[in-house]
Amino acid sequence: DGYIDFMEYVAALSLVLRGKMEQKLRWYFKLYDVDGNGCIDRHELLNIIKAIRAINGGDHETSAEEFTNRVFNRIDVNGDGELSLDEFVEGARKDEEFMEVMMKSLDLSHIVAMI
Repeated sequence: DGYIDFMEYVAALSLVLRGKMEQKLRWYFKLYDVDGNGCIDRHELLNIIKAIRAINGGDHETSAEEFTNRVFNRIDVNGDGELSLDEFVEGARKDEEFMEVMMKSLDLSHIVAMI
């Protein structure tokens, strides 16, 4: 409905902190599929990568655009310009760099440490 209630928040937090990798990747996919069409396009992934970099800071060897292009070249198996759930999950499992970015995107260890 466009809003997160307390129970949804707790469920998401639990998943991110204790969920299995497959569950996390499926949840990330739903989160990154901004328009809810069942696929992540270049624009959606690019916006996510930019947001992750803005939050985490640091210097990067490649621009967000170059990284997004590299991800699509590696994991968009059918070459349609969109990542399906299967492509996303399998691609993250096979591509260490992409997996690292996905895991860092919702790394809550600093919050847990404060709690």
